[in-house]
Parts: sequence; C-alpha cells; structure tokens
Amino acid sequence: MRKTMAVGVPVIIALLILCGVDLVRSDASDHRYKEGDLVPLYANKVGPFHNPSETYRYFDLPFCSPDKVKEKKEALGEVLNGDRLVSAPYKLEFQKHKDSEVACKRTIKKEEVARFRSAVNKDYYFQMYYDDLPIWGFIGKVDKEGKDPSEYKTYLYKHIHFDISYNKDRVIEINVRTDPNALVDLTEDKEVDVEFMYTVKWKETTTPFDKRMDKYSQSSSLPHHLEIHWFSIINSCVTVLLLTGFLATILMRVLKNDFVKYAHDEEAAEDQEETGWKYIHGDVFRFPKYKSLFAAALGSGTQLFTLTIFIFILALVGVFYPYNRGALFTALVVIYALTSGIAGYTATSFYCQLEGTNWVRNLLLTGCLFCGPLFLTFCFLNTVAIAYTATAALPFGTIVVIVLIWTLVTSPLLVLGGIAGKNSKAEFQAPVRTTKYPREIPPLPWYRATIPQMAMAGFLPFSAIYIELYYIFASVWGHRIYTIYSILFIVFIILLIVTAFITVALTYFQLAAEDHEWWWRSFLCGGSTGIFIYAYCLYYYYARSDMSGFMQTSFFFGYMACICYGFFLMLGTVGFRAALLFVRHIYRSIKCE
Repeated sequence: MRKTMAVGVPVIIALLILCGVDLVRSDASDHRYKEGDLVPLYANKVGPFHNPSETYRYFDLPFCSPDKVKEKKEALGEVLNGDRLVSAPYKLEFQKHKDSEVACKRTIKKEEVARFRSAVNKDYYFQMYYDDLPIWGFIGKVDKEGKDPSEYKTYLYKHIHFDISYNKDRVIEINVRTDPNALVDLTEDKEVDVEFMYTVKWKETTTPFDKRMDKYSQSSSLPHHLEIHWFSIINSCVTVLLLTGFLATILMRVLKNDFVKYAHDEEAAEDQEETGWKYIHGDVFRFPKYKSLFAAALGSGTQLFTLTIFIFILALVGVFYPYNRGALFTALVVIYALTSGIAGYTATSFYCQLEGTNWVRNLLLTGCLFCGPLFLTFCFLNTVAIAYTATAALPFGTIVVIVLIWTLVTSPLLVLGGIAGKNSKAEFQAPVRTTKYPREIPPLPWYRATIPQMAMAGFLPFSAIYIELYYIFASVWGHRIYTIYSILFIVFIILLIVTAFITVALTYFQLAAEDHEWWWRSFLCGGSTGIFIYAYCLYYYYARSDMSGFMQTSFFFGYMACICYGFFLMLGTVGFRAALLFVRHIYRSIKCE
C-alpha cells in the first residue's frame, strides 16, 4: 500500500500538468482580444450522428476550403480522441458583425453531389472549435414529405448563423444554427453552383470567463437527470444492503455455529472425524495450478485498480470537464505507464510467495496479460479505420510516441517492480500447515460448478450498477454529456463492496462442501461482473442505440471487450483478496491438528 501511495503523488502531479495543457487550445493563449482581432476558428470533423467512432476530416467532404489549410498541432489525447483540427473557411473577427457574408462560390461536381447526398442521408454533423468552445450542427436535411423513399428530397445547408456572446475582451459563448430557407437541392446527380454564406451576430453578456464551460456540463446535472441518478443509487444501495445484510447474517450465524461445534468436538472426542470446512484445513492453502498466470492476473488487476482510483481522483478535482475528452485518453496512457511497476511488484512478489522459480517468465506474462489483447485489438481496429480513412486511424507519429512510452517507461518500471517484488522475500502467511497429498473432492451438484457459481457471483454486483451503465454508454458511445463523477464514484464503491462480499459468501459455501480449490474460483467469481457488462453491451447496441456499419460495430465490440476484460481482472483481484482475508481469518480462529 505504501508503494502505491509513493507512486500516487508524482502520478497526480504529472497528470495535472499534462491534462492542464491537453485542451483544444486557441492561438491566443490568454483568450483576450481587441475589437477586429481574428479569433481562431478550427473545423474538426464530420461524421454520422449515430456512429460516434466513425468520423472523418472536415474537408473530406467538398466544402469550400481556405486558400491555405492550416493544420493545428494536437496533443496526444486529442489525436487518440480522433480530433484533426484545421483552419475553417469562415472569418469571425472579435465584435465584428457580418450579414450574409460570402465564404466562397463553387461548382459542386456530380460525384461531389453524390458524396454530399450520401452524407446528408446518414445524418452527418460537423464539429468546430471557436476559441476552444465546441460548436456543431447538421450539414443538411432530408425532406420526407413523399410517402415513397424515391420521392424524398435531400438538401444541403449553405448559410450558417454564428451567434456569439462576449464579456469585455473575452469570448463567452457561441451558438451555431443553419438557415432552413437557404438550401441546395442535392436530389439529382447534376452539377450545382453553390454560394456558401455565413452571418455573425455579437452580443454582450455578464457571464464571467471562468463559467463559460458550465453550460456544457449542466445538461447532465438537470434536476430530472439527478433524480434518476440518485434514485438508481438509492435503489442499488437498498437492494445491495438487503441482500448483503441477509447474506452477512446467515454467514455470521453459520460461522458462529461452526466455531462452537468445532470447539465442542475438540473437547468431546479427539478422534471424532472432522466435517465441513475444518475437514480440509490441510488442503485449503495448497497453492493453485498455473500459479504464474494466477500471479500475473493479480498483478494486472492491481494495476488496473490503481489506474481506476487515480482516474477518479482526477475526475473529482475537475480535470475531465466536457469536450476536454483528450485529457481522459492522456491520463489513461500516462497513468497506465507509470503504474506498471505496481503490476510487476505485485505479480512477482506473490509468485515468489507461491514458491515459483521462473520469475522472469512471470514478469513477461504480467506485461502481456492485458496489453497483449489490447494491442491486437488496436491493430485490427486501426486497420479498419485506415480502410475507412476515418480520423480514428492513428497517425504513424502517434503510434511511435505510444511505442516509446511503452519501451522507455512501462517496460523499465515493470522490470524494476518485478526485481523489487523478487527481493521482498515475503513468505505466504498460512495459519495452518498444508498436507503432503491433497484430499479428494467429493462429488458436488451441478450448481456448485464454476460457471453456475460465476453466474450467481456476477449478477448481484451487475444489478447494483446497470442503471448507471446506460448513462456511461450514452456518453462514451453517444453525444450525451456525463459529469456527475461523485455519483459514479459511489456506484464504484458499492460495486467493490458487493463483489468482495458475494465472493466471500460463495467461497465459504465452497469450503463447507469440502471443495478446497477456491483460489481460481474466487478470482473467476469476482471478475464475472465483467462478463455481465459485456452481455449488456449486446443489449445496448441492439436495443438502446442506433449504431450501424462495420467500422462502428467493430469499434464498439472490440474496445468494449478490452474494457470488460480489464474489469474482469480488476474485480477478480478484489474478489480473491477478500476471499483470502476471509479464509485466513476463519482458519486462524480454530485449532487444527
């Protein structure tokens, strides 16, 4: 724990510095302008509204472009988020009104008309940044007045209205709307002459500069949204407390009876045959099979748990405000790299406690256990994005940066952690001696097998979080804004408590049935919530979202598989640690020969 805290302080400081500069920055660093100054306006991306991962560069569609397209240099998190900012064709000078100003005149060829029409039919939207403030709108509309789809008409918006609010020398708010009367008919495949225009209106406001981002976070803090969140939390808490209280009462009563019975048996007859969990005291601390894999899973799970805690700390101090999505990606990459030493230390020290000898192989396994599947998934999805020419495809330079972080930070810290773990010389604390030969496990009913037990173990923690899952999915895989991190943190704590408790309960019932192979079972039962979350992904995709297309589907299921696998490792570690504490406690409380 001390090692985790020692790593923690520099991690948070480094992240605050990195995330502080990882915004979509304007050219004017102080955001102060004089009348007539050109305020930077960047066009970011376009894409189908219902497919948030499928975004393309703004000028992939044949809009009128400036003479010289200036690309903005982006931070790591922005690139990972699919942002590709370029100078927009509209000139919006500070406090300068414009009425139906012509941005450009151009002839759209037949092929370009077909591209625009396809984009409008797929509900394409555009996103821009004006002095760091996000703006977006649809590029056109489909008129469905005719009953037959062949009678539908497709229109492109050609006139954009910018309504901007300012306070003294700062931009406070910007809204964009399209003129519903200024339309270009794209229904037929023929050349069209288009005059792209824009109107700019300025008005003064008293809203201070430091409050200008508040309107983006208010949507998730509206009273009716908060009521739903709090209702879901109270519902989860009541359900969980009732069930855990019920289980705790049974477990404590049964354990108390066990302790009394075993104490009485010792006084009554020394040669009486033992039954229940005391009967297997000589086997309960027998080390598990595949101990290297088990230790690697514990190391990776501990690292992911630490990563989650640091992310929550940064979220609660206000680093991840809306439309600073790049900061979250930067935080994930950097914290994961900096906490790899925790994985190395935890895995190798536990492996050595289990009397493992090949600690180098164990360290390699720890390094690849989570990163390996993630890397393979990334390679496939990045190839898909390249084939689609989408902005989700990472540039070569960004891939080089991530590889360098892995080579120069993650790997050395993993090795240092592993060496420290090997040299810790800690011994496994077992309160009873392990016999030379394992006892045979008696035949058990089908519901005591691993998979039914995992199903039971995963259902209760999942039921505590599933309402909140919808809002998280709608934010990550949609356009809803999620900023209530305090509620999310409470839900996370509930998830940990329930996972630990249900694993302890199932471990007790397993030992009471004289099944001493609880090590892997407790890990799998703890992590089974990750499988339930992935099952929820299927439900969300088909029932609650409008996502479509091969790219969006592969991104959704590919990256959610990695996230759910991470949850499996993290919650499996929590489940096993809770079960280990419990098993040590009950065997320490009785006298075994």
